[in-house]
Amino acid sequence: MKAIVQHRYGRPDVLEFADVDRPVAKDDEILIQVRAASVNPYDWHFVTGTPYLMRLGAGLRAPKQAVPGIDVAGEVAAVGAKVTEFRPGDEVFGMRPGAFAEYLSAPAAKMARKPANLTFEQAAAVPMAALTALQALRSRGRLQPGQRVLVNGASGGVGTFAVQLAKTFGADVTGVCSPRNLAAVRALGADQVIDYTREDFARGGQQYDLILDIAGNRSIADRKRALTRTGTLVVISGPKHNRWIGPAGDLVKVLAAGRFSSRRMVGMLTRNSRDDLVLVGDLLAAGSVTPLIERSYPLPEVPDALRYLGTGHAQGKLVITV
Repeated sequence: MKAIVQHRYGRPDVLEFADVDRPVAKDDEILIQVRAASVNPYDWHFVTGTPYLMRLGAGLRAPKQAVPGIDVAGEVAAVGAKVTEFRPGDEVFGMRPGAFAEYLSAPAAKMARKPANLTFEQAAAVPMAALTALQALRSRGRLQPGQRVLVNGASGGVGTFAVQLAKTFGADVTGVCSPRNLAAVRALGADQVIDYTREDFARGGQQYDLILDIAGNRSIADRKRALTRTGTLVVISGPKHNRWIGPAGDLVKVLAAGRFSSRRMVGMLTRNSRDDLVLVGDLLAAGSVTPLIERSYPLPEVPDALRYLGTGHAQGKLVITV
């Protein structure tokens, strides 16, 4: 089968379009014929090997996982001996390393049925970004109906889902983004939008019950100033310039500041939960949430997709068709 492979860390140029062995489903796995995947900052980090701290788990000198990619949507081609919930021909989506390939084996317990009203490309745009947004709002942010929510970085993959999910959960939502993305974020349901080139959300006098910080471009003092006295800050990302520890340094500072404040300040680590994926799938099927896709690339052009993702200007999701 064809796949995108990497044998060393580096810029997207290290990726190769090559022939590899087709995986075989274990007893508790399904073999998926991949129809679409999508790119995430997660993939960028694992291709480049930055921040260096992540190499402790991913491989010190070279990646342990030769085929990158984690978001997948496709058709079940075969099932393991112990799998009863899926059969060949079923359409599924979920998260599993190795998605930039024609076939992928995955634990059946981590996959969900693809909503019938979504294309494979739309479904592939969902898993990591939508689960991050859902868990940030519900589990870490403890969002309640009627609260004021600010999404700093509202036009990216996580941000576009966060705006829609927060509205679905009954919040008043403000999205912060660049001028070219204002109309798109407003169309997703944001009650207010802030052009960060013209207005500073931390100095506008408005305070929020919950801030999702995806952009990671503000000081601790700025973020505290924009929170109510009992508000919550969920840090999803941080400064990108530290090649050794990435956003971990900022997160440590935020958590330390939270220990001496009435405001909750917490970090975010996305869990691969089928229950959460099913919940998001139900919202997608009902039309309450819709993936925003800016561009689509064929499998051999994964390096181009990652290069564009690396510019930080992608609107919504970038999808890979297989």
